[in-house]
Amino acid sequence: MNLLIKGGRVIDPSQGIDDALDVVVENGTVKELGKGLTAPAGAEIIDANGKYVVPGLIDMHVHLRDPGLEYKEDIVSGTRAAVAGGFTSLACMPNTKPAIDNKAVASYIINKAKTEGFCNVLPVGTITQGMSGDRLAEMGELKEAGCVAVSDDGKPVKNSELMRRALEYANGIGILVISHAEELELVGEGVMNEGFTSTELGLKGIPRVAEDIATAREIMLAEYAGAPVHIAHVSTAGAVRIIREAKARGVKVTCETAPHYFTLTDDAVRGYNTNAKMNPPLREAADVAAIKAGLQDGTIDCIATDHAPHHLDEKDLEFNEAMNGIIGLETSLPLSLGLVREGVLTLQQLVEKMSFNPSKILGVDRGSLKVGCVADITVIDPDKTWTVVAEQLASKSKNSPWLGNSMIGAAAATVVAGKVVFNGR
Repeated sequence: MNLLIKGGRVIDPSQGIDDALDVVVENGTVKELGKGLTAPAGAEIIDANGKYVVPGLIDMHVHLRDPGLEYKEDIVSGTRAAVAGGFTSLACMPNTKPAIDNKAVASYIINKAKTEGFCNVLPVGTITQGMSGDRLAEMGELKEAGCVAVSDDGKPVKNSELMRRALEYANGIGILVISHAEELELVGEGVMNEGFTSTELGLKGIPRVAEDIATAREIMLAEYAGAPVHIAHVSTAGAVRIIREAKARGVKVTCETAPHYFTLTDDAVRGYNTNAKMNPPLREAADVAAIKAGLQDGTIDCIATDHAPHHLDEKDLEFNEAMNGIIGLETSLPLSLGLVREGVLTLQQLVEKMSFNPSKILGVDRGSLKVGCVADITVIDPDKTWTVVAEQLASKSKNSPWLGNSMIGAAAATVVAGKVVFNGR
């Protein structure tokens, strides 16, 4: 497909570009960037005047629930929600049924995404077989099958010796380890952040130190092994500090946070709102400030969604019984644009954290508008106002804490390999 995206503000950190330019796409790749360009024969034209044109957004932490839990989400509905949110690539976590711990499951996901999905789907395999925490998965087989990383996300690898071997082996074959950093003995039966609000509500709390200790362990193991590690869903001031200090001494650590950790506090739980229940839990104002500071100074490399769909019956329960997690693919972009409006990030920095950095960390050939690159492109309307309405969300599940809230900013068009797969909300 040929395409001309005309008159937008092109922002591409991979080339240091921030300028009003046209983008020409031919046969699924970026053909030319410049001013006053002519549309190729038979091209579709997108008027991007007043909009941002950026490399396709990449979400490196998504739960698509397929295979096995398709009543919550599947590859079709999940990728439809992704492109509505401006994402062109997703890394899907392995806690499916069965788990992504072998070539057959990874191949199923890749093939279904190619034939039925709306965007690129990059499977993440398990660290341990069946996510049991007992024996390492066949990481070499998973990489050969197309997995871009390994993780037991949803569960920490409790055995430090096993985690050390995972880091060493993964490093040897060139696949990333993504850690779910959580000390389960400290979590206990906790269901929200431990603090004033949990005490007032009479709910058992999860102390911040449960995340901090596990983050420190992963970093120490990675430093000892000389291997890279990526810390998922950072939520505490302590974890930010530990990662910042590790980076300063040269440890190969990267990390991500999610929009709910820089926009909400545990006050959102008041009223026993199960759509504010997640793991790690929402923290306090000081943690939110630390997350923003970590994003600003580069300690936090990426913004991911940790999109975790659940059926209404799994959320419409007493708070203690409800499942952890919220959807985020369709609200991530406007919430993250809020960081630019606040002056926390520049637009270049935001695009780095939502496209360029995830592509580098995962080692995928995306996140750039260089001539010759695959034309994965997101056109953003920064001023679009809209309301989060459950019935209008593309995701099968509707477990969002922002239902009924007004948003500013949205994807105006999403282009995958030169094909317009979403055009306006």
